[in-house]
Amino acid sequence: MANHPAGEEPIKVPRFEEAAGFYTTKQRSKIMSKIKGKHSKPELILRKALWAKNLRFRLHDKTLPGKPDIVIKKYKLAIFIDGEFWHGKDWEKTKPRIKSNRSFWIPKIERNMQKDRLYNERLNTMGYTVFRFWSNEIFSRTDLVVNQVMLYIESAKEIKIPSFDCAHMIKDHL
Repeated sequence: MANHPAGEEPIKVPRFEEAAGFYTTKQRSKIMSKIKGKHSKPELILRKALWAKNLRFRLHDKTLPGKPDIVIKKYKLAIFIDGEFWHGKDWEKTKPRIKSNRSFWIPKIERNMQKDRLYNERLNTMGYTVFRFWSNEIFSRTDLVVNQVMLYIESAKEIKIPSFDCAHMIKDHL
């Protein structure tokens, strides 16, 4: 399977190191090291809200493309909580505002966006519905985000094909 969405060439991201001409202060390095990839505040807020609605889920499922933040396997729902900077929210407006290390950050964020599209494609191929929420949506409108998830689950319950007991059918035909 390709490592990029259909019809796209993979974006190359240069290594962030002094030899490549990228410099950073010790303070900036310390700040960047504190950024979490898992169990971030917006993720914890959404998880707590979904749990309060009696939804049970898995976290960071390594068997699925992109390791979604939250997975509800019963309804084939994968939820990602994306940081605005890292995943390119309003990218055409944000891109010109990047002032330092542009030759690293622009390809880095564009590659993240490309990987997001790739993971969406792969998950859809597997029959999953993908929800992507911006972290600021979780902070400011948690109730609406939870409502969107609950509406999806309610509709998925309605269209689910009822399972049947094969053993019961065989016994009846004997």
